[in-house]
Amino acid sequence: MKEIGLGLGLAGVIFLVMTGHDISPLIFLAAAGGGLYYIARSRGLLAKNFAGAEVVPRHEITFSDIGGQGAAIQELREALDFIRNYQEIKRLGIRPLKGILLTGPPGTGKTLMARAAAGYTDAAFVSCSGSEFIEMYAGVGAQRVRRLFQTAREMAAKQNKSNALIFIDEIDILGGKRGQTTSHHEYDQTLNQLLVEMDGMKVNDKVRVLVVAATNRVDMLDPALLRPGRFDRQVKVDLPDRQGRLEILKLHTANKPLAEDVSLEELARETFGFSGAHLESLANEAAILAMREDCQAIFHRHFHEAVDKVMMGDRLDRRPAVAELRRVAIHETGHALVSEMVRPGSVSTLTITPRGQAMGYMRQTPEDDTYLYTRDHLENQIAVMLAGAAAEDLVLGNRSTGAANDFQQATRTAGQILNTGMSRLGVVDGETLPVGLRYRVLTEIIHAQEERVKSYLSGMKETLLKIAGLLLDEEKITGEQLRRIIGRPAA
Repeated sequence: MKEIGLGLGLAGVIFLVMTGHDISPLIFLAAAGGGLYYIARSRGLLAKNFAGAEVVPRHEITFSDIGGQGAAIQELREALDFIRNYQEIKRLGIRPLKGILLTGPPGTGKTLMARAAAGYTDAAFVSCSGSEFIEMYAGVGAQRVRRLFQTAREMAAKQNKSNALIFIDEIDILGGKRGQTTSHHEYDQTLNQLLVEMDGMKVNDKVRVLVVAATNRVDMLDPALLRPGRFDRQVKVDLPDRQGRLEILKLHTANKPLAEDVSLEELARETFGFSGAHLESLANEAAILAMREDCQAIFHRHFHEAVDKVMMGDRLDRRPAVAELRRVAIHETGHALVSEMVRPGSVSTLTITPRGQAMGYMRQTPEDDTYLYTRDHLENQIAVMLAGAAAEDLVLGNRSTGAANDFQQATRTAGQILNTGMSRLGVVDGETLPVGLRYRVLTEIIHAQEERVKSYLSGMKETLLKIAGLLLDEEKITGEQLRRIIGRPAA
């Protein structure tokens, strides 16, 4: 329509010029109108229209499409039942829920759950992001909040629905703690307006509005937003466990031809710490690798390569010098030998192929999902982290900057031992502990594991050199190959 209007307008101007009319007043009016429009738009004075069901079709997403979040879905359903059974809650005098806050790491399915919630409650769905309300001009954000709730009610009425669901993604931008900004109070005014709108929702409203918000930084939200009567429920959408990862993998591979050697159970075990988004990317990358090889099905090797790609990034074209490659091979072999020492059968892959920011890496096969760690377990982790630099020192007589990240992780793990009362100091308050004492205790923990690693690798020097040489020749070896060389079968 814009193009047609511009075309007709231009045709009219040409006609007036050809018939000898003076068009200078029209040019002046057009310039003045364009200037006013530009000023109004740049200052945010034009109301923002929020997208509705046309952008996010409700019927396409249901709770059955979301895997690995059984507990979160059950908790969300119980909260949504208050919306569906509004006659019963009105009879009993129950105050309706006004807001549900979905919290958890990125990629765990918070947005999908909000879309599924709209379908579950048969509600008009309006989606937006917290950043859409923030402008440098005072009053604009508050105006957009009012417009958001108005849009939800109008959309529900237009669709002949009695429920409307507003989803605000990354609400920490909109609902951050007040008083944090010193330049102006636009952030605070916007949050105040959201609080007022949520306070105004009643059980006997013609259109019942439910606000569902998502964030991975709940600690940044203003306390007034979290109190009962605003966001009445907080649903934790955490990283999936092993069974949850298996469910997600089944969902994302349902439309993909899998070879007989593919074990989704094994993949679920190897992907500890993966979110739903990671697992979707894993299945997609494996399919892309199969397509590159012109395969009719996706094999285990494609998934194995895809795990490395999702974790570390794509392979790089750069080719380090021979001396650097040998150092990397020795470094990664050191990690692998100590990993096999502390947990036999733990090494999955050993490679010196540059990928992402790493020139090489040793990938371990995760244990069963573990959420509590003993001191022995943490010390074993530190030993594996220090093994790369220790191997360089043993064979080459010096270390390199390649171990910088290993040392940072080792220090953080030693900090876990100290902060959880497992060091020689016992239970301590990390905030009041003198810096000097903290440094000495952390150093003791790390040095003890460093001596342990050096002692072990000194007796394995010939094996270390043999594995490093094989790694230089083949660039990548499996955990089974490694264990055959050291003569230690997997436990």
